Amino acid sequence: MITNIKITDTKILSDNWYVLKKITYEYLKKDGTIISQSREAYDRGNGATILLYNKEQKTVILTRQFRLPTFINGNETGMMIEACAGLLDKDNAEDCIRRETEEETGYKITDVRKIFEAYMSPGSVTEILHFFIAEYAKEMKVSEGGGLDHEEENIEVLELDISEAMQMVANGEIKDAKTIMLLQYIKLNDIL
Repeated sequence: MITNIKITDTKILSDNWYVLKKITYEYLKKDGTIISQSREAYDRGNGATILLYNKEQKTVILTRQFRLPTFINGNETGMMIEACAGLLDKDNAEDCIRRETEEETGYKITDVRKIFEAYMSPGSVTEILHFFIAEYAKEMKVSEGGGLDHEEENIEVLELDISEAMQMVANGEIKDAKTIMLLQYIKLNDIL
C-alpha cells in the first residue's frame, strides 16, 4: 500500500495537442521507506462515449474512422469501428455526449442514461471516460453525421445488428475498448 504521496517536480514535455508532463513524486511504503519515482502523464481532458441502440430492430449505431496511433501500432488501414465519443471541452458529460452524437452520427437524442465511468489507460493517461447508452429511432435522424469539417473529422456512420457487432468483437474487427465495454454492457444487461 502507498500513502503520503508528494509531488516534488512537474515538467511539461509537450503541449502541442494535449499536455504531456513528467512528474516526479515521493511516496511512503508500508515498511516506512520513502521512494522517489518519475512518470509521464498525458492529460487530454475527460471524455464521454455512448452506444445508441434500437430495441425493435436489435441494432446499434457505431462509427468508423482513421486513428493514427492504431496505424503506427500495426493496424494496416488505421480504421477503427467505435462507439460515438468526444472530449468534454468544459461541458458536463451529458451535454457533451448529446452534442457529439448529433455531430458524429446525425441522431438528435435527448434521453441518455449514464451507466458508469472508467479510467481507460490509468498507467499513462489522466482521462476519465463517462459511459452512456440511449435508444434511437429513425425519426431522430436530423443529418448525415460524419463529424465536423473544421475538426477534419471523416466519420462513417454504421448501423449494425447487435449479433453482427458482437461477432465483430469476437473476430477482432472491433478492437476499441470503450466500444467492447458498451456492447458487452447491453448484452449482459439484456437490453438487446
